[in-house]
Amino acid sequence: MIIARSRQSGSCKGWYDELASQNLPAIGFATTGIDEPHRHRELHEVYLIARGSSILIVDDRRVTLNAGDVIVVEPGEGHTFVESTPDYFHFVLHCPPVSGDKVLLSQA
Repeated sequence: MIIARSRQSGSCKGWYDELASQNLPAIGFATTGIDEPHRHRELHEVYLIARGSSILIVDDRRVTLNAGDVIVVEPGEGHTFVESTPDYFHFVLHCPPVSGDKVLLSQA
């Protein structure tokens, strides 16, 4: 058994480093949707919405996400959050975990 605890230190997002393993996805969280347009070369990014709601743009398509929703952003799909409610919280999984896979769209 492995237990990972959130170490929120004023940051609106974080990663559970205790879970870093080739056998597991990279697992993180965010208390707000971050507006940082990017894509991934190889990994799938899975968002599990735990609380609140947000608007995510995926390849110019606006998607409203609510508590209980799950969305999988596939490799190569540009995406960013543009809005979220004050109570927003999501978990995010990088499957598979690939270091350095993120490409900012302003750098594409």
